[in-house]
Amino acid sequence: MPDYYATIKDMPEDTRPREKLLFHGEAFMTDAEILAIILRNGTLHVNVLTLADQIIKHYGSLRSLKDTSIEELMTIKGVGEAKAITIKASLELGRRIALSYNNKTAIKTPEDVKNVVMEEMRYFDREHFRAMYLDRKGCLIVMEDISVGGLHSSIVHPREVFKTAVKRSAASIILIHNHPSGDPTPSPDDVEVTRRLIEGSKIMGIDIIDHIIIGDNKFCSLRRQNLI
Repeated sequence: MPDYYATIKDMPEDTRPREKLLFHGEAFMTDAEILAIILRNGTLHVNVLTLADQIIKHYGSLRSLKDTSIEELMTIKGVGEAKAITIKASLELGRRIALSYNNKTAIKTPEDVKNVVMEEMRYFDREHFRAMYLDRKGCLIVMEDISVGGLHSSIVHPREVFKTAVKRSAASIILIHNHPSGDPTPSPDDVEVTRRLIEGSKIMGIDIIDHIIIGDNKFCSLRRQNLI
């Protein structure tokens, strides 16, 4: 006699993933419930919600799931090539949405910076240092990566920071980098690098107005912390 397991149809209607989204909206759903909708169905022995929960538990978080390969996903029982491809495509779509900011977006507060970069940078497993270049009205001209470092640090040269500022006639710059640990607390090196770049900005006549550190759904503004 085959082992018994509860199917999605056996669940109360308002707790089934698709119906829950329809009745209550996506904001009220767990990660596993959203992933279950993406997967569409389970296996002969595991319903789709259980499978989705097993996938997330296997990787520990969506952050870790994002960086896995299709081949690695297929090592999980119940995940074949089609499901693995669907998961990767969905995660990539989310990443692209997070990057789809419009130039000339007004950047007035650290929260505005966070809204543009958080959903991409919070998942990086190495430090990425980038800069926002703003016009005289505080609107975004362009955002560019300056350097990608190791697990604990990135290398930043003033020349690379100011090259684009001069080329694009930027009036001011906001520095941004992430902490792969997820903790956005500034290190002494973060403060020192920022102060060194500010000294360079005085010579160039281009203001550095803040340095934002991105953690895992948390951020820190050095300006707001009176560190610059």
